[in-house]
Amino acid sequence: MRFSSRIRCASVARIIGVLLLAAALGACSAIKLAYNNLPTVSYWWLDGYLDFDSAQNPKVREELARLLAWHRQNELPRVAALLQEAQALAPGEVTPAQVCAMADRIRERLLAVADRAEPAGTGLALSLTGAQLFHLERKYARNNAEYRKDWLDRTPAQVREKRYDQFLDRTEDFYGRLTSEQRELLKQQVAQSVFDPKLADAERRKRQQEALVLLRGFATRKPAPAEAQAALHGYIQRIADPLPGAWRDQQQALLQEGCRNTAALHNGTSASQRAQAVRRLQAYQDDLQELMAAP
Repeated sequence: MRFSSRIRCASVARIIGVLLLAAALGACSAIKLAYNNLPTVSYWWLDGYLDFDSAQNPKVREELARLLAWHRQNELPRVAALLQEAQALAPGEVTPAQVCAMADRIRERLLAVADRAEPAGTGLALSLTGAQLFHLERKYARNNAEYRKDWLDRTPAQVREKRYDQFLDRTEDFYGRLTSEQRELLKQQVAQSVFDPKLADAERRKRQQEALVLLRGFATRKPAPAEAQAALHGYIQRIADPLPGAWRDQQQALLQEGCRNTAALHNGTSASQRAQAVRRLQAYQDDLQELMAAP
């Protein structure tokens, strides 16, 4: 089974998502290599947003290595436990409530990493210069142009086709090739989805501007680390748990939709497809066991 989380992170907080790419029910066939190289990958990803200077460079690398070491010791066992639970569920039918419960637990693990990363993220945020924030703003602009090309400049039919292709690839990677009936179910789910790319774009831009205002305030006022960390924490929490409004309604609707759709797709799979899912989950567990045993 494949699950998604509501959390979305921006600017320095995006380290959270990067560090879990290879740990939380991912589909990477080289999970061990990807996980062990996360500090380097994360560094270059963050550098693309912030253009680190010579003083920040070693500090960021060191903090990323520390965060991965903490994650290996403290979080990988919890992720492994989630995989075991998912493997136990995979041979039978599941309910939307069970899928949502698993998604909530994955979200908890994401937030745990966010909490752990806050002190280091705060130190980095307080060190950013005006030139780096301008670099971040331009990176946001390029991301927004790419998002427009990928989603907003497409017709509704093209958006549905793109989402269907993405879901099909992910689902078949997990269960194996889908039957024509299963593909039709997936197409129906995509066609009936409440996903709104315009609303998502508006929220992304809002969060980007909020991040820029926050970071520029740090550069101007030079707040104490405790005050800055509290502000950064609030920003991350607003992303993880949006305030009442159209975006929160959309996120909750998408979450419930995802739980229903995942359960329906899984319950429509054959015994051999579920066996494939069990094997996939076991392979993830084997990789995690090796990662946990590594020094």
